[in-house]
Amino acid sequence: MTVTDLAPVPAPARTTYKVTGPRVLRSEWAKFWTLRSSWITLAVAVVLLIAFGAIAAATYSPDATATGGPPGPGSGDSDAVSLALTGVTFASLAVGVLGVLLSAGEYTTGMIRSTLAAVPRRLPVLWSKAAVIGPIVLVLSTIAALAAFQLGKLGLDGEKIALSLGDDGVLRSLAGAGVYLGLVAVFGVALGVLLRSSAGAIAVLVGVLLILPGLASLLPDSWYDTMNPYFPSNAGSAVYALHQSSDALSPGAGLAVFGGWVALALIGAAVRLVRSDA
Repeated sequence: MTVTDLAPVPAPARTTYKVTGPRVLRSEWAKFWTLRSSWITLAVAVVLLIAFGAIAAATYSPDATATGGPPGPGSGDSDAVSLALTGVTFASLAVGVLGVLLSAGEYTTGMIRSTLAAVPRRLPVLWSKAAVIGPIVLVLSTIAALAAFQLGKLGLDGEKIALSLGDDGVLRSLAGAGVYLGLVAVFGVALGVLLRSSAGAIAVLVGVLLILPGLASLLPDSWYDTMNPYFPSNAGSAVYALHQSSDALSPGAGLAVFGGWVALALIGAAVRLVRSDA
């Protein structure tokens, strides 16, 4: 009887998965679209941008101030673009809150520990969150701005301020609104990581974008006139303004200044993310 020696069956080789930038990006992309808050907040931002722009154009009256009516977006030296972009301020709050929830929300639920355990280098998480939400908001808000402008044309038919997409600066202004809102969303992500509190980050976001310029009016006039164009919301509004006022930045300068504010927030968030425990 012959005994055959059987060699042991080798164990299957284990597949090693490396943490790479594209994989972290795909992970953050999946997180973003599986959160119900992302869909809801994006929809709110788009609806606000379109609805307020269409309503402002439909209710426009060139004689509103002369007849004693309340001043508003439809009075004074308004143009078709400024009316279409009336909802930018409200949409900026929505997308800013969305950015905060995308980052600070993980600290609230404790999921950030699992995220950082999977990505020990940490910084790719921050860059991927910003790279996901920024382009999404930019594209959707630009489409919404175009829709608001096209709807507004129906209400402005025959008015002197009516414009078409082919007129000088119109497309640049509408695209600028999308760029501004995309940067606001990234700003929200940075604040969320920096403060690690949804409520705190939203409060700072609202304060910086809406309250700070009003409080600055308490400063001496010479200080206020110098500082006012460089506040985040004022610099951002210059990005999508069709006509440059004498006390405002140019669109390029406004983009550079607001981008600088966003970059500072991202740097602060990166430093805290690396140096502090989750």
